[in-house]
Amino acid sequence: MLRPTGIAFILFLISCATALAQQSGPPSTCLAIAKQLAPLGEARVMFASTGSSALSSEEVAISYQGHSTYLIESASGVTIATDYAGFLTTDLVPRVVTMNRAHSSHYTDFPNPQIRHVFRGWGTDGKPASHHKMVDDVLIRNVTTDLLRFSHVPNGNSIFIFEVAGLCIGHLGHLHHALSDDHIAEIGRLDVVMVPVDGGLTLSHAGVRDLLDRLRSSVILPMHVRFAGALPRFLAHLGDGFLVEDVKQSRLILSLRTLPRQPTVKLLPGVKFIPYYDE
Repeated sequence: MLRPTGIAFILFLISCATALAQQSGPPSTCLAIAKQLAPLGEARVMFASTGSSALSSEEVAISYQGHSTYLIESASGVTIATDYAGFLTTDLVPRVVTMNRAHSSHYTDFPNPQIRHVFRGWGTDGKPASHHKMVDDVLIRNVTTDLLRFSHVPNGNSIFIFEVAGLCIGHLGHLHHALSDDHIAEIGRLDVVMVPVDGGLTLSHAGVRDLLDRLRSSVILPMHVRFAGALPRFLAHLGDGFLVEDVKQSRLILSLRTLPRQPTVKLLPGVKFIPYYDE
């Protein structure tokens, strides 16, 4: 007789298999349920050298651009700006942008016409946004969630997943609610997750901690950090089981085999640690 936990696991596998069967376009390695990683060896994170920006096919570079925007760079030269509001900290014109429309700081109605691919996290004509596209060496797809602040907008937000260099990188967007088992199955594995930590406008700190426990991501990249006290409160709420590292280099270079063994919050330059104060 199967114990309840065994039944739940089988249901989860069935859900994952259904997601795999339904996807169209290039196959997702992050949704694979039977694949196991080889031993990772000594846990470490490599950073960009000062003299070169070149990446190997097994590497991806990530830099913080402010609020909810991270810049992702692949070995083939694909550049992706997440929750893009029309500006970066560099003069670079990204090849790809993703956007959500909870607030104007997460999208623009007038993206630079030189941007080749614009992925909007909201749908049209009553249909949810649906993206599953290969851009050179990066597979970009989305999983929709609801917006719940001020009004209920079903499928108004998108969690974007970027599959590159064997890594699964997720950006939670303006997440307002806990994720269901179906959401988790559609997302698949996330090695790196970009998570809002304001604790009020988006998911609560307790809700974020519960979600991180479910996702079991190796690298956590905070966003929504400009609210006084939000980041230190979030870090305090994580408690045991998570490391916190202050990253000095502007570009964090990650690869599948150099991911930290213990979940680690990476504070890149620009992610300001605003001292806690009582309000």
